[in-house]
Amino acid sequence: MLSRFNIHQPWKVRFFSRSIGNPDAILVVGSCSSSSLVPSDNLTTKPSSDQDRIFPLNKLIARHVRSGDIDGALRVFHGMRAKNTVTWNSLLVGFCKDPSRMKEAQQMFDEIPEPDAFSYNIMLSCYVRSGNFEKAQSFFEKAPFKDAASWNTMITAYARRREMEKARELFYAMTTEKNEVSWNAMISGYVECGDLETASLFFGEAPVRGVVAWTAMITGYMKAKKVELAEAVLREMTVEKNLVTWNAMISGYVENSRAEDGLKLFRAMLEEGTRPNSSGLSSVLLGCSELSALRFGRQVHQIVCKSSTLCNDITALTSLVSMYCKCGELGDAWKLFQGMEMRDVVAWNAMISGYAQHGKAEKALSLFNEMRVNKKTRPDWITFVAVLLACNHAGLVDTGMEYFDSMVRDYRVEPRPDHYTCMVDLLGRAGKLEEALELIRSMPFKPHAAVFGTLLGACRVHKNVELGELAAEKLLELDPSNAAGYVQLANIYASRNRWEDVARVRKRMKQSNVVKVPGYSWIEIRNKIHHFRSSDRIHPELDSIHEKLKEMEKKMKVAGYKPELEFALHDVEEEQKEKLLLWHSEKLAVAYGCLKLPEGSRIQVFKNLRICGDCHKAIEFMSEIERREIIVRDTTRFHHFKDGSCSCGGYW
Repeated sequence: MLSRFNIHQPWKVRFFSRSIGNPDAILVVGSCSSSSLVPSDNLTTKPSSDQDRIFPLNKLIARHVRSGDIDGALRVFHGMRAKNTVTWNSLLVGFCKDPSRMKEAQQMFDEIPEPDAFSYNIMLSCYVRSGNFEKAQSFFEKAPFKDAASWNTMITAYARRREMEKARELFYAMTTEKNEVSWNAMISGYVECGDLETASLFFGEAPVRGVVAWTAMITGYMKAKKVELAEAVLREMTVEKNLVTWNAMISGYVENSRAEDGLKLFRAMLEEGTRPNSSGLSSVLLGCSELSALRFGRQVHQIVCKSSTLCNDITALTSLVSMYCKCGELGDAWKLFQGMEMRDVVAWNAMISGYAQHGKAEKALSLFNEMRVNKKTRPDWITFVAVLLACNHAGLVDTGMEYFDSMVRDYRVEPRPDHYTCMVDLLGRAGKLEEALELIRSMPFKPHAAVFGTLLGACRVHKNVELGELAAEKLLELDPSNAAGYVQLANIYASRNRWEDVARVRKRMKQSNVVKVPGYSWIEIRNKIHHFRSSDRIHPELDSIHEKLKEMEKKMKVAGYKPELEFALHDVEEEQKEKLLLWHSEKLAVAYGCLKLPEGSRIQVFKNLRICGDCHKAIEFMSEIERREIIVRDTTRFHHFKDGSCSCGGYW
């Protein structure tokens, strides 16, 4: 086999390594030196006139390969009177990109008169890409020449498969000098496996740390919710940050409930002159949705419109549609959706989900039918979550059951935990608690915590203590630190005036060191966010807010409002209960909006928990008294209050 190599050729290796966030990049490929685009002397078998034609034809083959036209490259190849090793290698790269052409690649390799190191490395990459690791390992072991690219291809392949013991064994067995790609593969591999301790050791030992290694560590710490360590890595970076680094930090902030920091970092990235891509914008727009930062989201929309690449990017446009839906601007979302030249299933899902969240079930289901019938777009499992959510919010029990059954029957979409959670919610809200419990018992996999939490919420609505206790017990078995389980059970007891049981639940919660997530609401006034907690004592204009609430309460009671005292979850006198209810966070936010926003203008409030029953009833009256549309987004949906009624019809 060694005779097939020009062993006196000075070899130089070129590497292409996978960067974080680009799963489609070629693994690792090595090329021969001096230039592998020029044949070595001992490969010259044709007159110089033929040789003069090889170079431009090789370039033409490479152009076809880059554009994905392998058959066009083959036509040029077969029309050539003379070829050199570069010719064969260029075509082999094309076959390598398509695993279905593995046999052709093997045949092509076998026909190369004098394969070089690049030939062997391309073929090795072919085996890896096709998933035939046994063949790849055998080919690697038998290769007559192994350069750093050969070793890196195998190390990277095992690291991607999370087989770190094999990757580590090869890493230390390398007979060539380890380079940056070698270290990157090990660091990224351990990060992907969640072994940050070992990843950190390799990171510390690496003689050269490029942007890939730094970004891998940031990604790992963010995934492990160690935000401070990720920030420390970013501060200590000794190389220039690239777009992938920025995206890792921004998405990490958003995923770790620090969306505000993510948006600040995005601004800093723009100020440094780095242009965003669709992946980064998706994280930024998700952060806007979580913060209800509509103004920031509109600024991102302007960035998209001004970019020649992003203005037609389906991922960026879909993220904008989703952001507008979640920030309450359903009309803007619909205009943007209608203007999209192309829509994939993700875009349809975003718009259907938007209508479902806003309680517009009829429009959501109509859009679903248009998607699958007129546009011939096949729904996926997320589509059905949105469809079931639409049925849920409208109380369409029979329709929801029909769609749930059709998932497997008509579309071969296997139900997932999210679908069962939607169905339990649908049945539970309709008062069909026993049927909901039976559905949980029929699940083909072990019930998850969320499904029992959903059942517990339904028991709270319908004041079913017995079933609520069962749901709470199951929920806390699966997730002992779930504060909602304790709170919902305590609320059920409180609604029945079982204050001793409420105290018992709270004591158990304290003993388990479980802390309740405090409820709060917020409203944006003149580009500033104002937060309110129940019985707030911090806001500087609290006196004016209380006066406004007292004024509205008098008018509401004249109009027929009676406080629903069961939602005051403390064992105190009725007068005190009314006062506590009046100071709930969503009422404080609405009152502040009435004080600060122009008369008759829309008020939009956001809440981190489910809106309480008394607040829902009170805001219906407020919308009529103040002659305003009031929109409240809680954790499950949007409530549009207008002229004394809500879009949910009292069903949520």
